[in-house]
Amino acid sequence: MANILPAVLIDELNRLLQKGGLLLDASERLAYSYDNSRRQSLPDAVALPTTREQVQRIVQLCRAHRIAITARGRGSNTTGASVPIEGGIVVSFERMNRILAIRPGDRIAIVEPGVLNGDLQLALRGQGLFWPPDPTSAPYCSIGGNLACNAGGPRAVKYGATRDNVLALTAVTGCGELVRFGAATTKGASGYDLSRLLIGSEGTLALIVEATLRLTPIAPQRRALRALYRDVDSAAAAVSRLMAQPVTPSMLEFMDGECLRLAREVGGVDLPEAGALLMIEADGDASTVDAAVIALALSANGEGCLGVDSAPDELAREKLWSARKALSPALRTLAAGKINEDVVVPVSRIPELVAAVAAIAAILSLKIVCFGHAGNGNLHVNILYDPANADECARAESAMVQVFDAVLALEGQLSGEHGIGLAKRDFMTLAFDAATLDAMRAIKRAFDPDGILNPGKVIPSWVDAPERSGGFNHQVQR
Repeated sequence: MANILPAVLIDELNRLLQKGGLLLDASERLAYSYDNSRRQSLPDAVALPTTREQVQRIVQLCRAHRIAITARGRGSNTTGASVPIEGGIVVSFERMNRILAIRPGDRIAIVEPGVLNGDLQLALRGQGLFWPPDPTSAPYCSIGGNLACNAGGPRAVKYGATRDNVLALTAVTGCGELVRFGAATTKGASGYDLSRLLIGSEGTLALIVEATLRLTPIAPQRRALRALYRDVDSAAAAVSRLMAQPVTPSMLEFMDGECLRLAREVGGVDLPEAGALLMIEADGDASTVDAAVIALALSANGEGCLGVDSAPDELAREKLWSARKALSPALRTLAAGKINEDVVVPVSRIPELVAAVAAIAAILSLKIVCFGHAGNGNLHVNILYDPANADECARAESAMVQVFDAVLALEGQLSGEHGIGLAKRDFMTLAFDAATLDAMRAIKRAFDPDGILNPGKVIPSWVDAPERSGGFNHQVQR
């Protein structure tokens, strides 16, 4: 693909970013053309800024020339949110990767968007602190990416997702203006809470150049429980019991029977056969953790429970969690095609969601594997199929739509932590009425009046005629 940017824009960007800061060669741009959704679209150029002033100027120049901008962290997103579908310029924040300050007394860290989640956690460990969001991709995903999709992870059940752990943001709007929202305080009642609005907006409203993160002390002790169940219905009912009692687990993960088999055969974990499993953790100090474990074990026990055991040692606990984190790629050993939807429902309705997914799988004769963050009602529903089989592709498409219908009927949402991107954009008309979508479009216009920031993502356009199968044509490329 030939570069089609105006020569004057290329010259100005080269002067701004200096040597190595603007990538124009097709072979270099290729690495920024896709994300973990397996969608691909080649950008016309890639900008590698090192300062907020450079980001601001890039936006100003692109606005003047009506060039699309796609912000990028490390490309671990699964919905196509960082794929530059209209070409234009990818702004990669990999060189804005400084931890600007760690202030233990205020329990905050101030970081640039390119800092890796895993690197931040290592820097905080010596201070006895951590930042709660811990997605599976934590070692290599960026804080900017976490902010873009409101990332969560296992610890979100107790400590909240990204949106709950950010105090302030500095960002560049689609007008090229630098704006600051929030403050380094845990309380505030001064105007609109626009930081929370930007988090989860997937780069469609502004480019975040600095974040003030809320930190949490590392609990001195943690204990893990493993609860096995006869079937997924029994495990789902146990989740509701666990979340209804006073002790909040620090993690509560669900795996169905197929996941257990993969954990044994692919992950090498010593597990008995069962219909489902809950991984439960409690954390705290010595005076509270024992009582918490007892309360959680009592709630986990019940109809269909085959046993509740504690992890014999830290090595066993880590091996089980490692197997859990390896589940998504391991599913490709079962089928070449996989649609992974991270839907979320109220915790009390997890049993209904699990039952609905099982019914869909049976009716359509498909293998659907479920695991995820049960304590938040956030399940990863994996629809497995053969991409070379047209009939299976059609049934998988139908299954995805039916899963979404079931989730929305249960007062749930299309995504718990992966975001909307391209994959679910056209299904937003099922989740929100016209007035609500128009309000979202009005917010988009206020931040980005010319629509240059990550165009085509999250919200269906006014002129698009949404179809239920709109997201699937991309999905089958996975």
